[in-house]
Amino acid sequence: MARVLIVEARFYDHLNDLLLAGARAAIEAAGHAHETVTVPGALEVPGALALAAETGRYDAYVALGVIIRGETYHFEVVSNESARGIMALTLDGLAIGNGILTVENEAQALRRADPAQLDKGGDATEAALAMLKLRERFA
Repeated sequence: MARVLIVEARFYDHLNDLLLAGARAAIEAAGHAHETVTVPGALEVPGALALAAETGRYDAYVALGVIIRGETYHFEVVSNESARGIMALTLDGLAIGNGILTVENEAQALRRADPAQLDKGGDATEAALAMLKLRERFA
């Protein structure tokens, strides 16, 4: 049984609840244990992942959050830097599924977050578990 940590950037509660439901359902369906920690925003997700990895307590990680385009350049900074930080950690060998949505509007986010629609929380979990299997294969 793998130990999976979900790190969620809880900014849009109703959308995060959907992402979290999909991620938890996928972890439980695969027969694994999970914990969840919450950070203020997507920029804090890579830092939380790195801190958790230092403990050695987790086998895989799921990053969740929602970034909706606004009127300023902030959308690009948050989207790009959170993705860059997560990618750097994957290149260091962590099994991470990136479920941080980067969308134009709330309707797009809702469709992607909802487990009954595109279930990106579940997809991110499946990616993390696939990377964990791959890491174990190459170990």
